Amino acid sequence: QRVNVTVRSGLPMVLSGSAEPCAQLLVSSIGVVGSAEQNQRHSARFFDLLTAKLGLGPERIVIRFYPLEPWQIGKNRTVMTFL
Repeated sequence: QRVNVTVRSGLPMVLSGSAEPCAQLLVSSIGVVGSAEQNQRHSARFFDLLTAKLGLGPERIVIRFYPLEPWQIGKNRTVMTFL
């Protein structure tokens, strides 16, 4: 209910100077990705999933974490602050 996933395949991407297959994961969340310690745990789990499902080496994957505030997400005609 609180996770949304968008997959865009076939995009031209270059990672570390190489156009070989790669992936970029953007993770944004309220109160879940706000510290290095939290993101280290999330990163390990995401890398395990992505390397297994996509068949990519971890050096071909980049994860970017974006902490959000409740007022930055709109839902049900309001913002998360009030839900």
